[in-house]
Amino acid sequence: MFEHEGMQTAATLRSPGSRAERPGRSAPARNGAADHLADARAALDRITSLRARVADMEATRVDTVGLPTAAALEPLLPGGAIRVGGTYAVPESVLLAMTMLQAASAAGAWCAVVGVPSFGVEAAAAAGIDLERLVLVPDPGDQWLAVTAAMADVAQIVLTRPLGRVVPGDVARLSARLRQRGGALVALGSWPGADVTLRVSSSSWTGIGQGHGHLTERRATVTATGRAGAVRPVSAELLLPAADGVVRAAVPTPVALPGDSRGFRPVAVAS
Repeated sequence: MFEHEGMQTAATLRSPGSRAERPGRSAPARNGAADHLADARAALDRITSLRARVADMEATRVDTVGLPTAAALEPLLPGGAIRVGGTYAVPESVLLAMTMLQAASAAGAWCAVVGVPSFGVEAAAAAGIDLERLVLVPDPGDQWLAVTAAMADVAQIVLTRPLGRVVPGDVARLSARLRQRGGALVALGSWPGADVTLRVSSSSWTGIGQGHGHLTERRATVTATGRAGAVRPVSAELLLPAADGVVRAAVPTPVALPGDSRGFRPVAVAS
């Protein structure tokens, strides 16, 4: 493409006293060097422009694109959605982790569940998860991390139970893959550097009477905390689940105030 005699680095072309600028060189040689310099500068401008466009597209993809989540969980997640490339930890509740998948699955996203044998298919269907777009790997063995990474290539949300120590290097590589593929990860357990951790801080069941009845619904307080204190802790009262099996926001329980006669029946008093 270039003759050997005319090949020079950009630094050489720009430096004073270079061969291209020395007196005594022929006019065609000087013009050729100037043409090469102009071509190099034009190529550099194109590369810089392309890099800026790629950076803008990547920023838009990661920062503004999100996956939908259940309405009950929206107040607990920054932006009210699951962030593309984000990692979320749910240390205790399979049902709460399942709820993270529900809205995205209903919207057409593929979901994968790795290393969670207690993840029930019937419960998933009742929660609104599309079984036609659900991949289950109940027992990945000691290859759970490799299987999780492989699932990140085909599913937009991957629910996994960590079965061993997760080192920062593995977390970084998996997070990069999630960003590239436009997915997110929900860990059933602790996860280093999770963007948001959802914990059931308190709960109570209703439905049991004096030695009879059956459990009908669970009222739970779910608290969301961010990575390294980046997000102020937020709590919400949820029915986890409600009597019909659906997870939804709980209606606040009314509190009787002193002097409030509501709920009390008038009683006749003898004079």
